[in-house]
Amino acid sequence: MTELRKRGGGGDPDSTENISDKETDGEDKLGLGAEGEGEGEVEGEGDSKADTPDVPPSVDNTPECLNKALEGLSSRWKNWWVRGILSLTMISGFFLIIYLGPIMLILVVMSVQIKCFHEIITIGYRVYHSYELPWFRTLSWYFLVCVNYFFYGETVADYFGALVQREEPLQFLVRYHRFISFALYLAGFCMFVLSLVKKHYRLQFYMFAWTHVTLLIVVTQSHLVIQNLFEGMIWFIVPISIVICNDIMAYLFGFFFGRTPLIKLSPKKTWEGFIGGFFSTVFFGFIFAYLLSQYQYFVCPVEYSNERGRFTSLECEPSELFVMQEYTLPAMVQNILRWRTVNLYPFQIHSIFLSSFASLIGPFGGFFASGFKRAFKIKDFADTIPGHGGIMDRFDCQYLMATFTHVYIASFIRGPNPSKVLQQLLVLQPEQQLSIFNTLRNHLREKGMLPPAVLEAQ
Repeated sequence: MTELRKRGGGGDPDSTENISDKETDGEDKLGLGAEGEGEGEVEGEGDSKADTPDVPPSVDNTPECLNKALEGLSSRWKNWWVRGILSLTMISGFFLIIYLGPIMLILVVMSVQIKCFHEIITIGYRVYHSYELPWFRTLSWYFLVCVNYFFYGETVADYFGALVQREEPLQFLVRYHRFISFALYLAGFCMFVLSLVKKHYRLQFYMFAWTHVTLLIVVTQSHLVIQNLFEGMIWFIVPISIVICNDIMAYLFGFFFGRTPLIKLSPKKTWEGFIGGFFSTVFFGFIFAYLLSQYQYFVCPVEYSNERGRFTSLECEPSELFVMQEYTLPAMVQNILRWRTVNLYPFQIHSIFLSSFASLIGPFGGFFASGFKRAFKIKDFADTIPGHGGIMDRFDCQYLMATFTHVYIASFIRGPNPSKVLQQLLVLQPEQQLSIFNTLRNHLREKGMLPPAVLEAQ
């Protein structure tokens, strides 16, 4: 900033205009006039009132009935009860949504994504005093629609192949999906460029970057949540549940036993809560994985049935991950437990790695969110849920967990998918399909895998 002001002293008159008093005032509103929290600064200089963003304080929207029921308690215990009651309510709602099936889960994920996007964009709108920016909110939501169109279009092409083959308009949209998505984005990009106003250049580019980072954090990872769901509901339910378990158990251990601060970004986080949450989450994930692995409803991939015209996840031959197997214990463990072997579902072993990530790395999603909120002097992303804050406050760790689960499945679990290969073959021209058929037949003949009756018919 200082360098820009020095350069503005002479030379091109346009460059002098670009750092006019009006724009400098706009920078001061952004809190950019006195940046820095270096070690050599005088304490409090970087946090002066001039740099404090103008964000309205959080509003206590606790239901009146709860306030009356808990009015005799201290604020600490009142917050404990409010968080507990609302947590149980949300968990009950989560199980109800699971019962309603994969379509409802997808709709809920989309709703959560939109609300998280709204909360982050609203913070940027208020912090950066973007009230006079032309088209800012309109373009932000337009880009959200474009990115969702791209991701969900990819999902339709991957998982709704049978439906696409029946509908002529869908075939056109799927074939040119990426070109259409890019054209839509380009339209928004051009609208942004046309909306640039001289006195707001820098602020408009700040908000353009703010919107795109928000899309990267929220929309991309929401898409991965849905991708995990299509692998089987167990890959959706278990990761989300173990993050919820870790949040609850870390809070309880920290509330009752916490003495040692864990990280400065979150002063209320303690080592006792962190360690207690880890062991509780690993144990919970191991048992929960055992229970869900027994039911086809949870372990079967979610696929679209052409005959039934809906999603199905009730009938399949469970993969080896969900078939009970016998494992020989290490000699040291045998001496302790007096057991030589143990029967487990292989998915239970994977659940240990998922739970470990949720407990050891997952909280860093929360620490990242805490640093973000401290940077803008806000307590919560919103006040949607009493005692918890906004929706984003509850999903900061979930998005990181969803990304890890997706990478874990792609790296260690998923193999070639015959249904997707078949869907791609059905899109080809008849001549191409026949060529692939002949190539595959010759390959199987060389391998000796064709039955004698087939060879005689040839």
